[in-house]
Amino acid sequence: MRSSTWIAGGISVIIITVALSLSSCTNPFAPALSIGAGGAVLGDQRTIEGLFQNFRYAYVFKDTLTYGRLLDRSFSFVYRNYDQGVDVTWGRDEDMLATQGLFSAAQQLDLVWNEVVQADGDSLLQNISRGFNLTITFNPSDVLRAQGRVNLRVARSSTAEPWKIVRWRDESNYF
Repeated sequence: MRSSTWIAGGISVIIITVALSLSSCTNPFAPALSIGAGGAVLGDQRTIEGLFQNFRYAYVFKDTLTYGRLLDRSFSFVYRNYDQGVDVTWGRDEDMLATQGLFSAAQQLDLVWNEVVQADGDSLLQNISRGFNLTITFNPSDVLRAQGRVNLRVARSSTAEPWKIVRWRDESNYF
């Protein structure tokens, strides 16, 4: 009788400990979800800042659904292959596969948007150059840091529609 009471008491302590641990667990490297007016977790993608907020959210939470909503159907990604001395371009499907691979391989991603270097355009088409810092943690001993700029062309068909990335030219420096 004594051992069954001890086992039941032990299980209760374990259940309470696990429940308390889960309810108080925070990751110091991942930002808390901020719920704004109207209960929205994501930014309003009808604004440029909302587009960048959603981009960061997609990376930090490795959310391919949110990431896919950022890209226009005609999306193209361009980066410089310095080893070969050429620009490499791929489309939306290839980018979604590459991003899904990155999200799966990384233990943690942290993206910080810096200053807007240049922005021009109108209410339906914008060209934006903006600085960023990206930290990719594959494991504690394999961390990649990139800093640089993105040159984005974003567009929408009307001011009631969300902004979508049409072209992303990446100008990263790895260190």
